[in-house]
Amino acid sequence: MSRVVVIGSINVDLVVRVPRLPEPGETVLGDRFERHFGGKGANQAVAAARAGASVAMVGAVGSDEHGEASLAALATEGIDVSRVRRVEAATGVALVAVAPDGENQIVVAPGANSLVGWDGKGLLELRADDVVLASLEIPLAVILETAAEARGAGARLILNPAPAQPLPASLLALVSVLTPNEHELLALTGLPTAEKALAALAAEGISTVIVTRGSSGALVVHDGRRQLIPGRPVTAVDTTGAGDTFSGVLAAWLAAGAPAEEAARAANAAAALKVTRAGAREGMPRRDEILAALRT
Repeated sequence: MSRVVVIGSINVDLVVRVPRLPEPGETVLGDRFERHFGGKGANQAVAAARAGASVAMVGAVGSDEHGEASLAALATEGIDVSRVRRVEAATGVALVAVAPDGENQIVVAPGANSLVGWDGKGLLELRADDVVLASLEIPLAVILETAAEARGAGARLILNPAPAQPLPASLLALVSVLTPNEHELLALTGLPTAEKALAALAAEGISTVIVTRGSSGALVVHDGRRQLIPGRPVTAVDTTGAGDTFSGVLAAWLAAGAPAEEAARAANAAAALKVTRAGAREGMPRRDEILAALRT
């Protein structure tokens, strides 16, 4: 059975509900405080597992209470955590402010995520039918090693280029599927328009680029052909984790053999379900919910 192998961050999210997001330098009095398990990598792993995939997680946590609790939460989802390292650093923490309309601001202290690396055994002995999913909350050098190992094994690499930053051509040349949002699309290429950015990525040899567009859906560019996946009208409660839901479900559908457009439709439906619920991870839908949404 094809696996989804996720390499990325594992965090604990410390969340405060606020009446509105603060301006620079402003203090806003918040409402209730909540602790959630998070990190882009861990969230994507949970989204893929709930979508029905066999999932393995590669990352690092500290030898602290947050780390032990984070691993237990992943294992409860049926995720293989045998390649998550325990290191002498604090587990990563994200500070999240969430407004009533679901919009958010996030600041991350990477902690143990800065120490994600290899122990000489490679990345879970990748197979050609594996789908590897990576994001950028861990060192870029590790992402480059991941990409090279995936290419050597014949596995597909999905890169979610978040947080946004310019990326070297040597990495982009190894990516099978790139999943930026509209801001990240421009940031990673340094170009002023989406059209120029997409042309540049095509020139780098990336066969599939899926641009997530929030409530407006997604744009799938595959082998030069474009398909717009329309947004789904929902009332947003919390947009935290919507992008991670999209990435994880996309990987799960691709691992199951779905073509890019079909996988993007499932991911778009899952992300729309997620934003109607509180919590980056708690609100992530399961496979039966995604299938039901697709039927509507």
